Amino acid sequence: MSKRHGPPPVAVDEDDDEAPSGTARLDKWLWAARFFKTRVLAAEAIDGGKVDVNEERAKRSKLIKASDRIRLRNGAMEWQLVVTGIAARRGSAQVAQGLYEESEESRRRRALLQEQLRAMPTAFAYGESRPGKHDRRAIRRLKGDG
Repeated sequence: MSKRHGPPPVAVDEDDDEAPSGTARLDKWLWAARFFKTRVLAAEAIDGGKVDVNEERAKRSKLIKASDRIRLRNGAMEWQLVVTGIAARRGSAQVAQGLYEESEESRRRRALLQEQLRAMPTAFAYGESRPGKHDRRAIRRLKGDG
């Protein structure tokens, strides 16, 4: 008997072929537009409240169409998009970029955030590492612990 760790997998419906033409499920569209590697990750983000459609919290089965506005938060990044195309299948990166248009303000904020993240010092920059045995002893001597 094995124990499962972590949350249970999110079920993704495959039988949504009855969607009207010109629309697609939100989770499928986010996956096809390459914002998430899998539909399960897209569904988890939607269920977690990270995706708004037309300024309202959306469910994963929400049918989206061209001209819908999507606000997507993934980690520290945030996108404000306008849907320009519908795809239920995942294609190349060039095809995916044609499915949406990002606002100029969103693009500027993401570029600024990326620049700030790059400028942040990292804990273990190149050439730096955790203190070794000799360094730990020197630190203890300075603290007066031994």
